[in-house]
Amino acid sequence: MEKQEIAEILEEIATLLEIQGENPFRIRAYRNGARALLNIDEDLETVIRKKALTEYEGIGEHLAQKITTLYQTGRLAEYEKLKRAVPKGVLDLMQVQGLGPKKVKVLYTKLKIRSLTDLKIAAEKGKIASLKGFGRKTEQNILRSLEHKASYQKRYLWWEAWQIAQPILQRLQKLKSVKHAEVCGSLRRKLETVGDLDFLIGSDDPKPVMKWFISQPEVAHVMGHGETRASIRLASGMQADLRIVPPQQFVYALVYFTGSKEHNIKIRTRSLKKGWSLSEYGFESVKKNGSPPKIADEEGLYRALGLSYIPPEMRENLGEIESAAKGTLPCLIEESDIRGTLHNHTTASDGRNTLKEMVQAADHLKWEYIGISDHSKSSFQANGLSAERLVKQIETIHQLNASKEFKAHIFAGLECDILADGSLDFTSKILEKLDFVIVSVHNALTQDEKTMTRRIIKALEHPQTTMLGHATGRLLLQRDPYRVNLTKVIDAAIANHKIIELNGNPLRMDMDWRFWHAAANKGLLCCINTDAHSTENLQFIRCGVNAARKGWLTKAQVINTLPLKKIAQLLKNR
Repeated sequence: MEKQEIAEILEEIATLLEIQGENPFRIRAYRNGARALLNIDEDLETVIRKKALTEYEGIGEHLAQKITTLYQTGRLAEYEKLKRAVPKGVLDLMQVQGLGPKKVKVLYTKLKIRSLTDLKIAAEKGKIASLKGFGRKTEQNILRSLEHKASYQKRYLWWEAWQIAQPILQRLQKLKSVKHAEVCGSLRRKLETVGDLDFLIGSDDPKPVMKWFISQPEVAHVMGHGETRASIRLASGMQADLRIVPPQQFVYALVYFTGSKEHNIKIRTRSLKKGWSLSEYGFESVKKNGSPPKIADEEGLYRALGLSYIPPEMRENLGEIESAAKGTLPCLIEESDIRGTLHNHTTASDGRNTLKEMVQAADHLKWEYIGISDHSKSSFQANGLSAERLVKQIETIHQLNASKEFKAHIFAGLECDILADGSLDFTSKILEKLDFVIVSVHNALTQDEKTMTRRIIKALEHPQTTMLGHATGRLLLQRDPYRVNLTKVIDAAIANHKIIELNGNPLRMDMDWRFWHAAANKGLLCCINTDAHSTENLQFIRCGVNAARKGWLTKAQVINTLPLKKIAQLLKNR
């Protein structure tokens, strides 16, 4: 069993003990042990073989035995016993925004609530409001959170959907009877969440394609199929639809099924003004003397309508057609433009890989630099760094850079908590030792809009702040953004020469792409970050670039497209 998995089990044991009302010192011991375990840089197998676990602060003899047992067997009797004692549905209550172990314990012991269904019924009947420490407002927030959770379950993160769709698309493209194959819909437009998968095929021989599609290993249920259309339910739970058209219709169908609906309405209207009806089947003349053009590709279709090519990410009817008519569409940023990223975590806080492993991964991606920005001390749940640990990490980074062990340069940074009053988690004396400082909100998320806005602006006005991290704190399909006036925050960032990140973690995608076009036009600079907590997470740069393209961002508006010397100077200046 891996270190991260063991730490997660220790955290869950602490939660289960808290729900059962166990000794707080015992609960704290498991949580401290989980954080200490994540902070071990040395190979865990080596540490266990040397019986050196107890040399790490926070891990006593008793806990060391449990960690060793989990590592060697993947099982722990105490953990299994606790899981049997607390119904599985009770742990599900922890998914509801605002419910921690203490409140879950009250709900479980006082109202016998054992599932999300029980919770909903109790809230609807007004039973929760009468409990000490809850009240009517908490009850309403619980109901709202449950409603959102139900709606969230109908969608998937883009990253998850892409991971499911990509192998299917690749196999479709290899079928002999397939001339063209593409994904469509919100997945192709790279929306942050996706409802289902849409595959479009161009083929003169649809029968073998259909046979393959409904019989592939991933299929859990065939909802329906005919000669050219099919709907299936995949083992992942996602619905996937297939449409097969003759190759000569493929381009028209691709534009139509990519959408968006509003974009399609606009281009159909433009087509009618030229005397042609446009549908998924092609152009058709609506005038006696009007002869529709022959189209070979999407570029040709848009050109026939008097438009420059509009990339799929921009097809949201947000001014792209008017801009394409004038020939003023921006040259969008590409993934190949990225030279590195700054918001990344290591095992020093809550990351899964060591500093060296993260830098090695940056080398593998051929990046020129990588920023390390572990959590600050107030993020205790993420093993945030104390001042002493931070200074030690900075020294280690300087030594690594001097050693030339890696090609990628390492920038020493920090994700510093914005405290409830807008002050930062460390003094200026500590922060000025860093190459950059990302300031983020991680607690007191329920502040009113005015208070939250004032709080963030105060942090942006701090001289050591470089950029704002995940501006609204949302977790897609899990947690709504906190209430904040983003327009005022953006204006404050520009006025104080600060950067706002576009957090490419698939759960965040924050700041939302819908704000970036206007913000960048006003002069706001962006840094596309991965918020990586492992080497694999560095791949999230693709999600960030997707969102940047949807926000009409160019290479010049994103600082981590700069070469090493220029970004080093920019960070120094800010």
